[in-house]
Amino acid sequence: MTARFAFLLAAMAVPSAQAATVEHKQAPGAMIASAAIIPPGSTLYYLSGATGAPIDPKDVESPDAFGDTEAQTLSIFTKMKAQLAELGLTMSDVVKLTVFLVGDPKLGGKMDRDGMTKSYKKFFGTADQPNLPTRSAFQIAGLARPQQLVEIEAIAAKAP
Repeated sequence: MTARFAFLLAAMAVPSAQAATVEHKQAPGAMIASAAIIPPGSTLYYLSGATGAPIDPKDVESPDAFGDTEAQTLSIFTKMKAQLAELGLTMSDVVKLTVFLVGDPKLGGKMDRDGMTKSYKKFFGTADQPNLPTRSAFQIAGLARPQQLVEIEAIAAKAP
């Protein structure tokens, strides 16, 4: 074996110094990622579905106890951000959201996608946090409490 050939073999055996990262594929101006590519060896974190907290913790029964879709989504993402921080993660590590929206009686029973999007944009696709997760959103018949209009579950990923 020549010295040159031995050097080439040794160079190929050394792992790349480049760290693996989770890749978010997103088109310019898009609101959600079209794909998230998670490298081998990454850790996945599955966050259970969460609903918004009541505006007044003593009032969980009144029709407006949890606020509108925008307020509930803001509450959910605020809680999610704190939960991720406890795991050593940030919102930029979120790769998938599943959003369940109940039709708002004040909107004739239609889901308030625009209200959800207003709060979503405060956490994703910002100057401080440009990563966008993949996302699915569905209108559903109802949640545990009739005043709840949004439930969101998430998957986050951290590369080694």
